[in-house]
Amino acid sequence: MRFQQRTSSRRRWVIGLSIFPMLASLVWADDSGSLVTFGPKHVTVHQVKNVVGPSVQIDDEGVISAAWVEEEKETRAILFAKSEKPGGPLSSPVRVNGPSENPYYRQESPAVATRGNEVFITWSLTHPKLTPDKPFSSELRLSRSNDGGRSFAPSTLVNDDGQVINHTFDAMQVAPDGGVHVAWIDGREGKKDPGTFVAKSTDQGHTFTQNRKVDENTCVCCRTALATSTDGIVYLAWRKILDGNVREIVVSRSTDGGMTFSSPTIVGNDRWVYPACPHRPASLGVDRRGRLYVVWYTEGDDETPSIYLAYSDDQGRTFSQKTQLNRSKGTFPDHPQMAVDHEGRVVVVWEEQSPVRREVVVSHSLDRGQSFSAPVKLNEKNGQTPTVAVNKQGTAVLGWKEHVMPAHRLVLQTMYLAPVKIVAEKVDSPHGP
Repeated sequence: MRFQQRTSSRRRWVIGLSIFPMLASLVWADDSGSLVTFGPKHVTVHQVKNVVGPSVQIDDEGVISAAWVEEEKETRAILFAKSEKPGGPLSSPVRVNGPSENPYYRQESPAVATRGNEVFITWSLTHPKLTPDKPFSSELRLSRSNDGGRSFAPSTLVNDDGQVINHTFDAMQVAPDGGVHVAWIDGREGKKDPGTFVAKSTDQGHTFTQNRKVDENTCVCCRTALATSTDGIVYLAWRKILDGNVREIVVSRSTDGGMTFSSPTIVGNDRWVYPACPHRPASLGVDRRGRLYVVWYTEGDDETPSIYLAYSDDQGRTFSQKTQLNRSKGTFPDHPQMAVDHEGRVVVVWEEQSPVRREVVVSHSLDRGQSFSAPVKLNEKNGQTPTVAVNKQGTAVLGWKEHVMPAHRLVLQTMYLAPVKIVAEKVDSPHGP
């Protein structure tokens, strides 16, 4: 069953409802015999020039939210949609940006966070004072909805410097106290390499605090990542440039609600020398017992593309030995993203590229990152830019983009995780920077 709707921006929107119903009963068992179940795939077809995204969220009732960018000719739109029932499919999309606002085009989806009926979306606006000698300049904006995403208020400016530079590669988290934390990469100081900046809103995104620099020598296009713990600690990750063009994922923490951040700690000690920005961000998650998880891409000192996970039980001061998640010897792993629920169930999605195919795969852990299942393929057509979110019940939503000439498809699928296994966890030897 398929139907068409037209949005206010005259984009064609075709939705396939449960077009793969047999997948609702798909399960697999890992080596311990635990079960994971997949829901049906919900596919939206976008007959436009290009699509970026999606970003996803899933609430504790299983309702899915998604945000993405569509480009048609010279017009770009930030779109948001949510499901009317748990597990999907998505309803008709709502345009987020105003008619006069032209989003800055990039291969990064808008950041989205939800809290009850509140929806927050951060995105970059092509700078109103853009000049030919500064073609990548943008403003960082936040759009908010108080009615579950049915409508959005005029956007709020996040960066406070007023400079015609790039403010982008942003991350956003809503803390347990309702504070909205935003991080991004910012070149306002005019240095060769930009810095990592943060700001916070305590009034549901109406206004933001003075911008604060957390660190400098930031890799220019590896997106920032944020996570907040149940006790209010804010964690921030980015890729830092060290002497000799060594590029390491680092983590900093704030114990005072985002007012100040600690000096960064190197997570993997990869010693990856790369004289350019790899455009591959890290991903963060925290469980209810305070374990901080980090997933990232690196090529290390042996130039082998790999995806790793490490965790910290001391608020990011030290990290466990890293675990490699990709297992295929004939593909190139890329663009990992992770979600962690309160009990420490971990879901990681990433791309596996070959000369002729680009697959989206998923792996999971039910024992707080001690072991992971073999990666399982998700996509039907060439897939890319996977994303994932999980709720407190252990229901995850997986999203990715597929390109099918002459259109683009966004695919969402739920994944139901078994209860966390109770195990006697081994103690890894932590290492610092």
